[in-house]
Amino acid sequence: MSNYAQNQDATVRKQEAAIQNTNRWSTKQLVTMALMCAIAILLSFIEFPIFPAASFLKLDISFVPSAVMGFAYGSGPGVLVGVACAVAHGAITGNWVGCLMNIIACCAFVIPASIIYKRNRTFKGAMIGLVVSIVCLVVAAIVANLAIDPTFYGIPFDVVAGLIVPAILPFNIIKGVVISVLTAIVYKSISNLITPTKDQVKGR
Repeated sequence: MSNYAQNQDATVRKQEAAIQNTNRWSTKQLVTMALMCAIAILLSFIEFPIFPAASFLKLDISFVPSAVMGFAYGSGPGVLVGVACAVAHGAITGNWVGCLMNIIACCAFVIPASIIYKRNRTFKGAMIGLVVSIVCLVVAAIVANLAIDPTFYGIPFDVVAGLIVPAILPFNIIKGVVISVLTAIVYKSISNLITPTKDQVKGR
């Protein structure tokens, strides 16, 4: 065999090894994401208002599985779980406006925390990511309510604006804190199960 053929054969073998390393997590990751998505859908139906003045603001913890997936696998899988949950909930309830609101809020919460934690995979990095996510969630919720409520629910803009300080702002701060605490607890508890060190290979 010529040197050229040997080099080509070695290159092919390296490429095959890289593909194997890249896909090693695919089955386990998909199964984990599917399980988390199912849990998120169930959690999305456990909701309750905490501000009588704004009963349409209902607290639920369905973002927790999405945030956990974001920490484990990155912002893409985390957002995918959140979007799938929101769409499933919207399809079941027929509330597509709520679906849109949930997608916006989920992206605002999951993406910042996932990106920050990916760059600094420490407890401090996770806490910084979650704090930034709470801020992003609050901002996104305020903007979304101001834009969507008058357009789709027919609530006057000035009424929605008047609810920002007494209801929308504190509600989303509370929601962000609750989701952050639960995400930290859940991820800490199961991180070794879904991302064991021995299986973390280059190219994942």
